[in-house]
Amino acid sequence: MSLIVMKFGGSSVGDAERMKRVAKRIVERKQAGHSCVVVVSAMGDTTDDLIDLSKQIYDGAPPAREMDMLLTTGEQVSVALLSMAIHNLGEQAVSYTGWQSGIYTEPVHGKARITDIQPERVLNAIEQGNVVIVAGFQGMSEAGEITTLGRGGSDTTAVALAAAIKADLCEIYTDVDGIYTTDPRIVKVARKLNEISYDEMLELANLGAAVLHPRAVEYAKNYNVTLVVRSSFTYNEGTNVKEEAVMEQGIVVRGIAYDKNVARISILGVPEKPGQLAKVFISLAEVQIDVDIIVQSGVINGSADFSFTTTLADREKALDVIEQIRLDIGYREVTSEVDLVKVSIVGAGMVSTPGVAATMFKVISDLGISISLVSTSEIKMSCVIDNSNLTEVIRALHTAYGLDALEQAFVGGPENRR
Repeated sequence: MSLIVMKFGGSSVGDAERMKRVAKRIVERKQAGHSCVVVVSAMGDTTDDLIDLSKQIYDGAPPAREMDMLLTTGEQVSVALLSMAIHNLGEQAVSYTGWQSGIYTEPVHGKARITDIQPERVLNAIEQGNVVIVAGFQGMSEAGEITTLGRGGSDTTAVALAAAIKADLCEIYTDVDGIYTTDPRIVKVARKLNEISYDEMLELANLGAAVLHPRAVEYAKNYNVTLVVRSSFTYNEGTNVKEEAVMEQGIVVRGIAYDKNVARISILGVPEKPGQLAKVFISLAEVQIDVDIIVQSGVINGSADFSFTTTLADREKALDVIEQIRLDIGYREVTSEVDLVKVSIVGAGMVSTPGVAATMFKVISDLGISISLVSTSEIKMSCVIDNSNLTEVIRALHTAYGLDALEQAFVGGPENRR
């Protein structure tokens, strides 16, 4: 007998029929002799619908605490219905919210991090023969406030819970049957990877690949959680995420990711003196604004320009912060751009292979596209470009790096075979 954590996303439990299909799959595992803890997201577009409803009620950004109270109801609906579906198949099940499961977080609303898990209640329920259904995406602060982990946080719940209960396996079920070399909705001949390293997957997740949340990959790496990504619609073998992955001969780039949630902010005419960049980025960090790519120009006539990227959601807040420190910094002006996308290539073998960057630059140049910003590390390279050319760039890069498969990718249920 093994202890398995199974996580199902919103598309997997999007309606009553899909919910029943998931329940059947869980019961099959239980009847095969495994103990099962299941983490579930809100059904389908429930979270988006709740956000839209809040906008109809409140002008501007609603109070963060009340948004967490609202959004956590989506997962509570899912866990209760899934528990009912399992009972209907003749097995014992019990549903818990995040806080009932002992998940504690920072006192931050909207994107809290898990600080501790006290899983005694979950383990006791398993001992009693139950399938335990846990609401993803949510937890509780030490002060008893309900918190959420940010979009995609159910992945983090699953992996963190697997680490806490020392599960033998954590399976992430989604509408694709593994991790592909790029989004199979854009490239129909994307190649499914049998395995991928934690480091490569973490880069892809941070760079926009939506199949796994970055914090989930961090937990898996830090606690050596055995992690598999697979489809809830088929029984195909999935992709193993592990410490070291076997490199396919001739394949240097393992994946191509993209992120449309990008805004570029440029601060122009900054007087050249020590501490200027520190003042800007300390001020941004104090209000929880994440900054990605940073580029500074050379000094001309005693001043310099620099640019950085942040999320679209943080753009206005970042501009407000920069305006507040204008007198202290003494810059000439600030500009910002949207309608951008960050396209990235990832592969552990890139650092020792000449010409990888040159290929990316040539592919983008041949399409007549300008590159705004570039960022590199040992295993990844990112270019920020206009988002109107995204599809052409992804497909051209995929072909240029020899990633095209012979068969078309699988997305969604059997009726959606591509």
